[in-house]
Amino acid sequence: MESPLTTLATPPVDGLAKDAGQIADLAREQAASTERNRALSPELLAALRRSGLLRAGGPADIGAPEAPPAVLLAAAERIARGDAATGWCVAIAATSSLLGAYLPKDTAAGLLGGENDIAAGVWAPRGTATPVDGGVRVTGRWPFCSGITHANWFFAGAVLATGDTQEEGAGPALRVVALPTADLEILDTWHTTGLRGTGSHDVVATGLFVPEDRCFSIVDTPPRVDTPLYRFPLFGYFALSVASAALGNARGAIDDFIELAVGKVGQGSRRTLAERPATQAAVAEAEAALRAARAGYYAAIEEAWAAAQDGAVGVEQRLGLRLAATHAVRTAADVTRSLYDLGGGSTIYEDSPLQRRFRDAHTATAHFQVNTATWELTGRLLLGLPAKTVQL
Repeated sequence: MESPLTTLATPPVDGLAKDAGQIADLAREQAASTERNRALSPELLAALRRSGLLRAGGPADIGAPEAPPAVLLAAAERIARGDAATGWCVAIAATSSLLGAYLPKDTAAGLLGGENDIAAGVWAPRGTATPVDGGVRVTGRWPFCSGITHANWFFAGAVLATGDTQEEGAGPALRVVALPTADLEILDTWHTTGLRGTGSHDVVATGLFVPEDRCFSIVDTPPRVDTPLYRFPLFGYFALSVASAALGNARGAIDDFIELAVGKVGQGSRRTLAERPATQAAVAEAEAALRAARAGYYAAIEEAWAAAQDGAVGVEQRLGLRLAATHAVRTAADVTRSLYDLGGGSTIYEDSPLQRRFRDAHTATAHFQVNTATWELTGRLLLGLPAKTVQL
């Protein structure tokens, strides 16, 4: 008898870029309403679901695209050029779908095998998982749950409460559990400076039962699927996903500034903003900085992807990914800030696209995967000092 899994249709990877371009245009049109509503519109979500982008990291054996990192991240970047919050939601959902490779095949298919299946996730151990017959009971509260209002599954980090005394020097047993979002309490907490459209609210679980097949480790146990995508560093991919949205947002900021500059004539001047030499020099500097950061970003991805073809990706390549991702996010924020400053009084109003770009850029820099603390970890490695690299 034919397995139902063989009937699942895998979205073509080569169509992701085309879909991303069309979705980026729609995201740009709806950027203001996305921010105002703190959520993606039904029209935008429908297009994203059809594209397969939201589950592009899922395994091919369950009907998901299993797209190479550079393909998916470039698509998220392109969409973020239209609207950073939409690109962020794409990147985070696709990164969450990578965890399908850690689940039993039938379980993964049930979570991520359909067009309408979307996962969100916070892997930090903000919950407690207490073993019971057949699984665990989970209680916790997780902040920063990007896309939770349109996801139907949530991958939540938890500490396994075994009741056993830990060996000296041993850390707690960490698990990720897959929770139906319908069983979670979503708290309306996402009132922020930027990236408002991601709807990254807090969620609460109270004593939810999770069967054994939906409880797993992303630290101690290798993924079920042994293909290059799942040899690529999971935590590095997470940092890269944040950077993809930041890079796209900075490119969008350049687009928005050019549109403003060619038509704006300052008070007491006959020249447009674009005709001023100081503007020309500043735009060229911003363009050069963004191109350099983007080039380093994709070069690091290419190097790690090449290593993943044959086996494990080494510490040197993982270090390169974190350096590239963090540098990209922080350079993108610098570029966006410089253009915001150049825009002058026009950018101080809430309906200014450049103000939204500025706020989105600086919200991204606060993410723990790319904040300034990342320089400490990577610096220790560069200096040859001991450092924990499990989650690098």
